[in-house]
Amino acid sequence: MNPAETPLKGPPPAEVPLRDAPLIRVLAQARFPLIASVQTRDFIGPFQEAIRRDYPILRPQQSRGVLLGVEGVVESRSSTVWRFQDSSDAWRVSLAPDFLAIETTRYTSRDDFLRRFELVLGALREHVDPQVIDRIGIRYIDRVAGDNLSDLPELVRPEIASVMATALAEDVRQAISENVFALPEDGGHLIARWGLVPPNGTVDPAAIDPISEASWLLDLDAYLEETQNFDPEELLAVTRRFAERIYTFFRWSVTDEFLRRYGGEL
Repeated sequence: MNPAETPLKGPPPAEVPLRDAPLIRVLAQARFPLIASVQTRDFIGPFQEAIRRDYPILRPQQSRGVLLGVEGVVESRSSTVWRFQDSSDAWRVSLAPDFLAIETTRYTSRDDFLRRFELVLGALREHVDPQVIDRIGIRYIDRVAGDNLSDLPELVRPEIASVMATALAEDVRQAISENVFALPEDGGHLIARWGLVPPNGTVDPAAIDPISEASWLLDLDAYLEETQNFDPEELLAVTRRFAERIYTFFRWSVTDEFLRRYGGEL
């Protein structure tokens, strides 16, 4: 991309596949008003059958929240999140009383990811039918580590490298930047986080596993918080626009050397 262009509007650039992409996780989520029946095993059975061919492993997860009131900390009611995984443990679908999510650590293409999201949205419509959606979003997380970390100023533009492109880089141990942008053409917002994370550290334990060495993250999350009718086709169209916007921001953030370093052919 032309460095003078804004990545927040305009058409996305042509995709450059990266043979060794540093993408560690991609996830999409639709949030809806609470449906208490999703907690019961009898209710969840038909949904499981609809996706079991692709996600045969079910591992329910119990979560319990806490409330802080005049009597101190009080535990709230527990909630079940149904986790469906494929046999390679690279793909996971999560269904809770108030959200559906799909995520992968083995992303191959935008079309493949959206096809899979379309299938689980169809199962949600048929077997849960939430009627309305409060939030739809998609998130891409890249990680630079190893020898490439020392070359970061060559791999990303100066605005993104920030302190890592200065004499302070030798002594910095953690440096995280977070920016929230309005998306003038797509609606919604984009949260863009980037920065250095120390060894065995993470800024989001639910999505970013810690590793034993320092690393630099580029975490892009596009979303729309607006109550709307549950229409899988429209949700998929919004998710595709957001995925294209995230890719546009990614390409604005990185240099041609980044693309070559990770196996792209320009």
